[in-house]
Amino acid sequence: MQDVRRIAAADKVQKLKAGNPNALARQAAAEAELAEDINYLSSEAVELVEPHEVLSYQKPGVQDGVFRQLRLGHYEIQGALDLHKKRFIQARAEVFAFIRDSHRIGLRTLLISHGRGEHGKPVPALLKSYCAKWLKEMPEVLAYHSAQRHHGSTGALYVLLRKNAEQKRENFERHAKRW
Repeated sequence: MQDVRRIAAADKVQKLKAGNPNALARQAAAEAELAEDINYLSSEAVELVEPHEVLSYQKPGVQDGVFRQLRLGHYEIQGALDLHKKRFIQARAEVFAFIRDSHRIGLRTLLISHGRGEHGKPVPALLKSYCAKWLKEMPEVLAYHSAQRHHGSTGALYVLLRKNAEQKRENFERHAKRW
């Protein structure tokens, strides 16, 4: 053991990937796509909800009157997203893009139709459960609640977004005290 020494970096053996060059190119493209994915919505296990369960979420600071108006469907729906018949990966991407784009252009109240998933196999209400989790993860979302019957009942959500930077500036200018 006296003459044992650490292997220099140049002496290490590089492992060569063997296999189909097309498969290697596809794998490299998939890895690059994952590295570029800015979608931070989780795809890990979720606490499952029942198909007819009413979903409700309100961040601290959202006024109760504002939340009540949202819950009752009194706000004008400015944008809608339908996730029926969408696969998990596609739904995750669409929810992320829809919320981000809606916030950027200044929409405040949205309707997301996810369906109840009563007959979903192998797990009922999977997309509904993930929508509830994803919306909580997004900083743009202030609150959400299951929709009224005419908008889809427990198969849809009203979503309230916070103001974007331009809306905040306009609000500040409108309410600024003039000396």
